[in-house]
Amino acid sequence: MKISTAIKQANPEETCSIDVMQYSLNIILNTLVILISSALLGWFLHNEAATLLFFISFSVLRVCSGGFHLKTAASCNIVTTLLCVLTPYLLNFTGKPLMLLNLASLIIMCLFAPNPDKNARIPYRWFPFLKFASVSLVASNFLFTSPVLGLAFFIQSLTVINWKRRLRL
Repeated sequence: MKISTAIKQANPEETCSIDVMQYSLNIILNTLVILISSALLGWFLHNEAATLLFFISFSVLRVCSGGFHLKTAASCNIVTTLLCVLTPYLLNFTGKPLMLLNLASLIIMCLFAPNPDKNARIPYRWFPFLKFASVSLVASNFLFTSPVLGLAFFIQSLTVINWKRRLRL
């Protein structure tokens, strides 16, 4: 709020509302917190390349596919950082298990992507492009066969499922 207010006061005519700036800055600052904390923990565990690959691939797919959000920014920061650092550090799927993970991610993306945040206000005409981009990203790992990409894509694909709606059916 302080940063948004300072920006507005510095240039009140050419800036958007404080609420819009605060929302945007929250996204930027939360992303930076996750990136920096993940990079530091990855470095500490000597797994920085896999950690950063997980972060980037998870984030790019999330931009295209959307997904549910945790209730607070702090919980998002902690959970996402732990996912980025620990998943590639602790799990390593190869061969047939990786192909099954890729296939599961691909099916989920075909069925449920995109699932954008309600605040994103993405026009419906963009949905086919977002689905195509999401499916293409996941499908690319059939060529790359990267365990880190497979895990990042699978975990992100789980977030696009609207579990509440699915459980009521």
